[in-house]
Formats: sequence, structure tokens, C-alpha cells
Amino acid sequence: MNDVVKVFTLGGLDENGKNCTVVEIGGDLFVVSCGLKYPDKTMPGIDYIIPDAKYLVEHKKQVKAYLLPHGHEDEMGGLAYIYREVPAPIYGSSVSLALFGLFLKSQGFNPHDYEMHKVEATSDFVIDGHRIHFFQTSHSVPASSGVALETSFGNVVITSDFVVENNADPSYLFDMNAIASLGEKPTLVLLSESIYADHGGYTAPRYKLRPLIEQEIKDAKGRVFISLFLNNCYNIDEVIHLAIETRKKIVPYDQESEEMIKTLQAAGEFKIPRDHYASSEDLNRLRDVDMIVLVLGSGVKLYNKVALLAAGQNETRKCYLKATDTFIVASPSNDNTELEATDALDELYRSGVKVLNFTRKTLFGMHASEEDLKMMIALLKPRYYLPIKGFYKDLLANAEVALETHTGLNHQNVFLLENGLSAIFDQNGGRLFDEKIPHGDIMIDGSGVGDVGKEVLADRSKLANGVVILAATISRSKQKVIAGPDVQMWGLVYLKESDLLLKEINRLFNSCLNEALKEKPYDLSKLKDEVYEKTLRLIKRQTGKEPMVLPLLLEIA
Repeated sequence: MNDVVKVFTLGGLDENGKNCTVVEIGGDLFVVSCGLKYPDKTMPGIDYIIPDAKYLVEHKKQVKAYLLPHGHEDEMGGLAYIYREVPAPIYGSSVSLALFGLFLKSQGFNPHDYEMHKVEATSDFVIDGHRIHFFQTSHSVPASSGVALETSFGNVVITSDFVVENNADPSYLFDMNAIASLGEKPTLVLLSESIYADHGGYTAPRYKLRPLIEQEIKDAKGRVFISLFLNNCYNIDEVIHLAIETRKKIVPYDQESEEMIKTLQAAGEFKIPRDHYASSEDLNRLRDVDMIVLVLGSGVKLYNKVALLAAGQNETRKCYLKATDTFIVASPSNDNTELEATDALDELYRSGVKVLNFTRKTLFGMHASEEDLKMMIALLKPRYYLPIKGFYKDLLANAEVALETHTGLNHQNVFLLENGLSAIFDQNGGRLFDEKIPHGDIMIDGSGVGDVGKEVLADRSKLANGVVILAATISRSKQKVIAGPDVQMWGLVYLKESDLLLKEINRLFNSCLNEALKEKPYDLSKLKDEVYEKTLRLIKRQTGKEPMVLPLLLEIA
């Protein structure tokens, strides 16, 4: 029987993140990826954005499984919330499920409430009579996979993120044999990522960190700090191998970094000999020259963490940078995080440490460039081609790559989708069909899901800056503070979060006053400027907000 096949996305097209592709085979729904994206500055107070899953809720009995290609939050973060309304078995590699479990815990969810099934990165299995193929690909997370779903017209293949990688590391294997084996059967439609589609050549080896930092680590006279995105396991693995070879110890900077390392170790990755690992508690007990400190985090949170460390305002107060330290910034920013990344980098240079900064032009992500995409097309020989994952310019560049392969792909069988627009495949061939599938953004605000609308965001935008007043009365003749100092905040943080921030601002305000009043005569104008600038920087790093800061310094005789 020839079942009708329908493919559509609920997220991931013409945007960065929130990837969610749905494949319908004879009425049965399979969700491949179910991710989140991070908000921009027009959405104050929003933590994450996930796909609108109204279609899945309305057809929940037809949802047979969630298939996770890998463990990045843009691929699986939304599932943490959507699963509660539309439960179905979740399939992924041990690493993918471990990272999903870690994300669930970070959001206050119990991983045991989610039905998870571990499968090998290259494996075949059957779900409700439908044969599914996972084939291992090389990406920045170990045991990443592409997914192929068998239909009566051929395979529906979704590559997810990948690069053509020829190393022998089994954790980052590009399984050419498995992909070629799939290519021996008809491929109905191939869906490939588009993020680097406008990059010529192969991506390899431009994502490798080791050649850029190896000599620096060998020559370092003090500690080496390296900032990396939490789930960039490939580069973390490179640093681990370098630490072993140079007889240094890997030291996680904080609990978040340590939890990530332990999670991957429990999944069989990050093999670190005991002699080459120390906990974050040992940060100040080891010789400086023996340490490589991993500073891990996600997006803006990572840059804020680096900025606080550089300014000596880190939460634990256990670690301060020294002039002998080297700080390697291996976490390139994107368009949404450039301001925070620049602020963190500026603070690092102010701290006096040696800084190495790698941008997106120097250190690539592990995404498919033009020749990687062509290789996948050549191996699978699809009848139809659908670019996914990326902004419209990226989708268009991917389509143009497909047209250049001379493999039978043309303007009749290369489709550019939009979220909510479906491609239908049946005995008559393939075509686009606009059935108005509901889609869009659902905003996550703390534990609230979808309860923040445009009106709330508009109100928050008006109040988001808040007001902070720092007041003190100074005697000019006595050169000392005779009233205050006092700090007042309005509209900045929730009451339960204000005490710690107030203490930090008070400490900073007192420090500025004490230092300024040591000078005779002191400069009131300079003091006001210093209080303003330092307070604003502190609040921005701690809260991500930029309030109005008013230093009210009254001077009397």
C-alpha cells in the first residue's frame, strides 16, 4: 500500500534554533528534533522560545515517537515542555539522552517522567510497523545521527547537523558506510541543514581548536582558562587530549561546568585519567602551571560568567585572574550575543591577562559547507530536496548548492518550505501544500509556558530598564561620608532576588567612595562617573538589564 507522506516544520526555518520537523507516514506522526531558541532583546524576561505544538496536541494519538539526532538545546530543548502535553517515546543515543536529562534537571523536571529509549548512533529499529534508521554523523556532540524513515516511496532522510570528517574517533564518526548503504535504496526526499550552505569547500578542518591553541598551552607559565559553549563537546575533547599530553589537569571552573563533564563521562565520553582531573574545589590548591580551567556555559550566560570572572565579581569569590594567566576565548558570538561577548572580552583585556580570542571567521562550528552538502546528495541521490535549519538566505544558498550537483535536482523537485507549509508525496509525485498548519512561538518565562503575550512584553519593555539610585552626603571639609550611603532599586529584579544584588551594589558603592575620598582634594565629578559606570556594568552582568543609574552625591561644607 502506498501511504501518503507529508513533511513539514513547526520551527527552524528562517530563524536560528527551535528546530522541529514532522514526518507523517500514512497518518502516523514522527517528530524529528524538538528544540528551542533564545530570545532577543525585544523579549525582556523570557528564558526560551519553543515551537507552537498545537498541531501535535490536536493529533496527539497519531504521534508515535520523538527522534533526537543529537543533544543540542536547539534540537531537544522544546521537548522538555511539549512532551508534557504530547507524550510519546523518545529515541536517541546515550549521549543525546544524557544531555536531554541534564537539561530537564536544569529546568526542574524529573527525567524519569519521560519515556526514553537508547539506540546506537548507527542503528535500525521499528516503531509501530515503521522502520527507522539512525546513521552516525560527525558533529560537535558525540554520537550524533541523521535519521531516515522508510516509506513505500523511498526513505525520508533528515541529516541534522553534520560535517564530512575523516578521523577515526568513534565518537565523532562520519559513518560513510551506513550512509552509502542507505543510498543503495531509493531516497524520496533529503532534508539537509543550511547554516553554512554559503561557505565554499568543506568545513573541515576549520572547526578544530587544537592547532590554534596547542603551542599556547605548552608555553603557558601560569593557568590557562578556556571558555567554551557547554555542548561543544568536540572542542572540549580536544582540550582534554591536550591536557593529558602536556601533563596538565582539567579543572572545571564551576558547578555547571563540572556537571557537564560528569554527565558525558557517565555516558562513556570525556575519558580523563584520574591524574589529569581535579574538581572545581581544587582550583586554588594546585600549581598554576598544572591547570587548564574549563569555563563552560550557554550563550549570554557564558559571556556574563566570563565578564564577572574578569572583573573579580564571580559568584563564588574563589577565583581571581592573575597577570600570569592565559585566557582563551573559544566561544565565538553570534548576532544576538555580540554585545555581551564584546563586554566580556573588554573586561578580560582590562584584567591584564593574556587573551586569545577566536571569532566565527577563525573557529567554525561543525555545520555542513557546500562540499559537505554535495557529498551527502551524491551518496543518497534524492528525488526531492528540502533545505532546512537556517535563515532564508541560508535556505536559498542550500537550494542553489543542490541545483549545482547535476544529479537530477532542479526547480521542480527542490522545495523551499516555510514553517507550517507542508510537502506532500504520493503516487503522483511531490508538491507543496499550504494547509495552514498552526505554528509560531511559545515563550517560556520561568516555569510559565505560553502565558506571556505581546501586551505583557510591551509592559515589560517600558519597565525593563528599572531605576537604581545611589545616594550619599559628603562633607567637603572632613572629606568623609556623613549620611548614607543608601541604594534604592525600582523595577529591576524580583524582591526575592534583590537582597544579593543590593549587597553587591552597596559593596561597590562603598568601595568607590572610599577610594575617591583617599585623594585630596577628591574629584566629585569623576566619582559620580565612576559610580555610574561600575554600577551599570555590575547590574548588566548580574541581571542582563541596563537600568537608569542615578548617583545622587550631595556635597556640603
